[in-house]
Amino acid sequence: MRIIGMDIHRDFAEVVALEGNALTHLGRVEMSRDKLRAFAADLQAADHVVLESTGNTVAVVDLLSPHVARVAVANPLQVHLIAKAKTKTDKIDAGVLAKLYAAGFLPEVWTPDDATLARRRQVARRSQLVKQRVRLKGVARHRS
Repeated sequence: MRIIGMDIHRDFAEVVALEGNALTHLGRVEMSRDKLRAFAADLQAADHVVLESTGNTVAVVDLLSPHVARVAVANPLQVHLIAKAKTKTDKIDAGVLAKLYAAGFLPEVWTPDDATLARRRQVARRSQLVKQRVRLKGVARHRS
């Protein structure tokens, strides 16, 4: 089993594979759907992928999950407390994620399932509609 550590940024992710005790730098992956799909196609079904929670984590998890055994999402604040390093690069961060996961010390966060995400979107949409309705009523009263 390989553990793939991904240090995700807005435009790219630095990727490292941990096999046994050996870290291998797999390079950078562009954060576009097509590039992530191509990267996911090269993964093995037994691989475990580890990444920190960021703004686009849910989209990355959705793209990678069907191709690997597990995708673990780390709590970034707790990871940084555990793994304070003097030398900090994207490759080192990705390697730290993989090593923490392998050692069983990765502080994970809960990731919502599809039903929960759908409910969140529904609640957000309803909130937008209520705000718009209140705003329109205010405009109508002001004109009267």
